[in-house]
Amino acid sequence: MPEWVRVASVGDCPPGTLVGVDTMDERIVLANVDGDIYALLDRCSHQDYPLSDGELEGTRIECLYHGAAFDVCTGRAVQLPAIRPVKAFPVEVRGGEVYVQV
Repeated sequence: MPEWVRVASVGDCPPGTLVGVDTMDERIVLANVDGDIYALLDRCSHQDYPLSDGELEGTRIECLYHGAAFDVCTGRAVQLPAIRPVKAFPVEVRGGEVYVQV
């Protein structure tokens, strides 16, 4: 059953940045796009490398290792060599704290 887990403070993930965080079950990458925070599984669907090592450009996260890119809002693959999406997680900000439903 999904539950909400606190993963960071808003200040840990300033606009335009990526931050990898661990939950009990998953490694997640947080992406702050103009103050809105999104969460994806921190594994590229192309070769399983951490997306948190990549670059955030607008609403796209690009994997550092092979250039695959994903939409941070949905996890959809938007650039080869990735063809499969990565899992996206619901996010809530409560009192300056970031919660992800895992």
